[in-house]
Amino acid sequence: MSGHHDHDHDNHLAPIEARVKALETLLVEKGYVDPAALDAIVETYETKIGPRNGARVVARAWTDPDYAARLKADGTAAVAELGYGGRGGEHIVAAFNTPHEHNLICCTLCSCYPWPVLGLPPVWYKSPPYRAKAVLDPRGVLADFGVSLPEGQTIRVWDSTAETRFIVIPMRPAGTEGWSEEQLAEIVTRDSMIGTGLPSVETRP
Repeated sequence: MSGHHDHDHDNHLAPIEARVKALETLLVEKGYVDPAALDAIVETYETKIGPRNGARVVARAWTDPDYAARLKADGTAAVAELGYGGRGGEHIVAAFNTPHEHNLICCTLCSCYPWPVLGLPPVWYKSPPYRAKAVLDPRGVLADFGVSLPEGQTIRVWDSTAETRFIVIPMRPAGTEGWSEEQLAEIVTRDSMIGTGLPSVETRP
């Protein structure tokens, strides 16, 4: 995780991202923050705290058909019902996976990402190889992430922009009947909400 400072900086940083970057640089240069400690903080927001909000959105959609319908109709409003939103949470579109269609999110121009539901974007999300390959060879990208989909399932690629940010609503895995919303949220991974992964029953705590 130590290489996260040397990825391509694009010039489309949102003001908050730019501020975070500037603050990081300043704190590291002044010796206030050990880069390794900073990596740990960033990783927490990338993989632990941030995506838990989105996981709750997914779990609610799995357990409440009315909520799922509202989420499909107006993602921003439905996400706001659970208290998430604000900057980076405008214009959220929920892309529902089905047995026939799997959704994959990328951002070919920059690194637009729905902060309030997914936290910080992972480093690879901003990388030019991911951005290009997601469009040209989405099945290959999924294979790189260890995901193989059934032959008949097509892949729809969504290009995120500042105007429209996407969250993938994965299909609820078999074997989770009778689970509580909290238990379901635990198996929703960040990658499954980007489309590069699937919820994993094996990760059940």
